Parts: sequence; structure tokens; C-alpha cells
Amino acid sequence: MAKPSSIPACFFMLLFIIGRFISIIGKFRPWPNSLPRQVLFLDIATKLRFDPDAINTASSDFGKLVQEIPSAVFHPSSVADIIRVINVSYNSSVPFGIAARGHGHSIRGQAMAPNGVVIEMSSLSDYTSNGTKIKVSWSPSLGYYADVGGEQLWIDVLRTTLDYGLAPVSWTDYLYLTVGGTLSNAGISGQTFRHGPQISNVHELDVITGKGEFITCSKHMNSELYYAVLGGLGQFGIITRARIVLDKAPTRVKWLRIMYDDFSSFTRDQEYLISINDNGLDYVEGSLILQQSSPNNWRSSFFSASHQSKISSLLTERGILYCMEVVKYYDDNTAATVDQELELLLEGLHYIPGFLFKKDDSFVGFLNRVRSGELELQSKGLWDVPHPWLNLFVPKSRIMDFNAGVFVDILLKQNKATGPILVYPTSKKMWDERMSAVVPDEDTFYCVGLLHSGTLDDWKNLDDQNNELLEFCDKNGIEIKQYLPHYKTRQDWMNHFGSKWSTFQERKARFDPKVILSPGQKIFNFV
Repeated sequence: MAKPSSIPACFFMLLFIIGRFISIIGKFRPWPNSLPRQVLFLDIATKLRFDPDAINTASSDFGKLVQEIPSAVFHPSSVADIIRVINVSYNSSVPFGIAARGHGHSIRGQAMAPNGVVIEMSSLSDYTSNGTKIKVSWSPSLGYYADVGGEQLWIDVLRTTLDYGLAPVSWTDYLYLTVGGTLSNAGISGQTFRHGPQISNVHELDVITGKGEFITCSKHMNSELYYAVLGGLGQFGIITRARIVLDKAPTRVKWLRIMYDDFSSFTRDQEYLISINDNGLDYVEGSLILQQSSPNNWRSSFFSASHQSKISSLLTERGILYCMEVVKYYDDNTAATVDQELELLLEGLHYIPGFLFKKDDSFVGFLNRVRSGELELQSKGLWDVPHPWLNLFVPKSRIMDFNAGVFVDILLKQNKATGPILVYPTSKKMWDERMSAVVPDEDTFYCVGLLHSGTLDDWKNLDDQNNELLEFCDKNGIEIKQYLPHYKTRQDWMNHFGSKWSTFQERKARFDPKVILSPGQKIFNFV
């Protein structure tokens, strides 16, 4: 028989554990049926949150189109914590879904975990010794590189690497995104034609698979996982570290925007500029300017008031304009020659005479150009709104048909567009087919982004327009691929991946056999 004194000691110890747990979650709530009760007694239990603030944040994202309520939100203090929570799910008789949430910039709930656990990756930064997990190094075989935590924002990667006179070579247009988030998709911008997407500029990864295994992988080590995770939509593992390619950073940029009223000339000039390999441009993008939109949009404040007036006057006559945006980097060593180099590069282009606009900016100012627009919209209460975005890759061979059927017959005629509309070419040779990311099967294809901002009353109308656009492409045999994809059926996903589907399935069975990771993508877990 146990001693009488031992029973109260155990009892009070149990009360202490439960009391500590309840103090973290704020108040007692019924234990979620989707989570095994043994989690309560693990050392990670106090890092689970069930309070309304945490749940509401994890139930929404930048898109504001979808709400999926998790059972709990997990705030890890180490990679080991993430391994533990995945192991709990993996070893449970009824595994629960787990999603890694970075900056929450997904559009349709891709980083959500209905009735599961959302891992708040940003909490990892709170537990590093110097407040960051970005380390710059050099080796004879790799040159300069940065080891970066998957939870880190690209803006912080930029700031840290610039201290060494270095920077990554491939970017997204918006820098307040996590490294793990963009590498799970691809990471594209106007530099993609030159350096490839961000997933083409990664030497090595640390990944936690859906089996709770911590694996370091690269092209030469555990390569199947490496290629699976890059562009893998979070289906095969959670990225906790990436080794990113660095190069010498410029200090300033020559930034030009050039107007066209003829889509054929616009695309021909873009394709010519991305074909120049030696001493060419460092960035090429393009966009539409419609009558209902301002030449300056929330992505940057490039045009002066007088330039906006000039462009608006022309827009009234033409109805639609196409704006090519190009950048040439420079520093003190090349400042004396950069203008002449630009002049030679732009010689013979077919833009509207008198509609070439120039700006000189810092390298950081250019890369972080979207931030000022974000802050302005936040101040007006116009940032935290529905964003029914649609991002596509369109084959070069059908871009003229896409312009006529979508840009002119749908967007221009319906007059609904409420945000930037991007269109620019890139080169397939800069993408590695072994990775999970999917692009059209042509040497050149166009990145198209319809970056709508809506309201609670009208976002469905914009989404209906997106669906009309997709139906047009399907009906006319334009074999587009969605970037940041969202599909409603298994067959749609199979069509999206095409010849890669069987490999994608095999990788899922190998690295996440119980279908735990990234349930919000709804690839393998349709209800």
C-alpha cells in the first residue's frame, strides 16, 4: 500500500501541471476531440494555444476568402518542438492535420489546418540568441551563401546580407514573406528570367517530414526530398533552414517604366530583353493600366503627378495601356557607364514616343517598393480586405489569344479590376524539372497576376470573373498553370501536375504517408 503522504504529492503535482497548462491557454475549454489527450501531459503542451485571438488569426489569411478553424495553435521555441508535435500526430490512431504558418500571406487557406494544429513559425525567432537566424558564410565550392531559418522574412535576409555587401539574387516583389513559405511555392519576380525562381537558388535544406524525421537534403544528399520540397506546397515537409545563394550586392538601380498601346510590340520587346544574357537587364516585368486604375498602384509610387496626368490622358484615348518595367543595377564602379548601357539595351524598342519614364533609386528602395504602398493602404483601412487573387503561367504561344480573350474581352469590357495586373515573360530553362513546381511546357511562358483587392460586398464578383477567365482558357485550349494553385477536385490537381502527378503521389507516400502536412492545400484530403 502506498504511503498516505505520497498520494497528495502526486495529486498536487498533477494539479500543478494542469494549472500551468491552463494559465497558458487563458481559460479552460473542452479538449478538442481531434487532438489526442496525451498532448496535455507533454512538455510542449504549454506552447499550444486555444484562446480566441490565436484561433482567429490562424483561421484566416491575407486572402480573407476562406476561414478554417484549427483545434489549436502551436508556438514552438525550437525545431525539436515541431518534431514532437508531428510525432504525436503521426503516432496517433487518428492523426490530425498540421500546417506551418509563416506570414499568413496565402490567399485561399493553404496554410490552415481545419480541426488540426497550426504551427506559428514566427515564434522560432523569439528564441534565437541574437534575435535572428541568418548566418552568412563562404566556401570554395559554393561561394557566398546564407543559412536562413525557414521562419525568417526575406526583408530581414536582405538587411543582414547587405551588412556583408551581399544579397540573394532572386526575389519576390513583396519582401515580408517567409523563406519557407516562398520556397514551398517557387518565389518569382522580374529577376526570374535571369536567375530563376527562388527555388533554383537554394543549396541545401533542413526539413521535418510528415513522419517527424529531421533530414538535411541537397542535390547530392537525400535529393528526392530536396526536389520534392522545393515548390512542393508544404506537402512533404516543413522547411526549418535553407542555404541561399548570395552574390555581390549593387547599391543603386536605374528604374524605368515604358508605355505601349500595342500588345504585340509590348510582348516582343519584353521577350527580346530577357533573351540578352550578357550585360543585360537585371529585372523585367510588365503590367496593364486600365481606365479604372491609376498609373500608380499600391505596389509603388513611381510616377509624378504630371506623369500620371500625361498617362491618364493617353489612357482615355486608348482604353488600355501596357507598361514595361525594367531595372539595371549599378554601384560606384559602374555609375559612369550605366546610362550608356541602358541606352544601348533599349535601342530599337517599339514603345510610344515620349512615354519612357526614369527613376534612380537605392537597391533596397527598389526591392522593398511594395512596402510603402502596404503602409499607405493600412493607414486607410484598405489592406485588411478580401484579395481574390489569381496567378497564372501562360504559354508564350497563346499569350496573344490570352490578351484578346482575357485582358480585352473580359477585364477591359467588364471594368471590374481593382488592383495591379501583371504580365511578363520568363524562361523555362531557369527552372529545374525535378522540383515539384509546375510550369507550361514551352521555352518561354508568361507570369500573369490579377492582384485584386475587394470588399465584403464585391469580392465574389471578382472571383466570378476569375472563374470566367479560367473557363475561357479551358474552352480555348490555353494550357495555363496556376501559381499558388487552388483546385476543388482531385482531377483538377491531377491535371495541374500532369506527368508529375505520379511522382508527387509517390513522394507523398514516402515523406508524409498519413497525410498530415498542409491539409489546407486540399490535395490529398478532400472531404
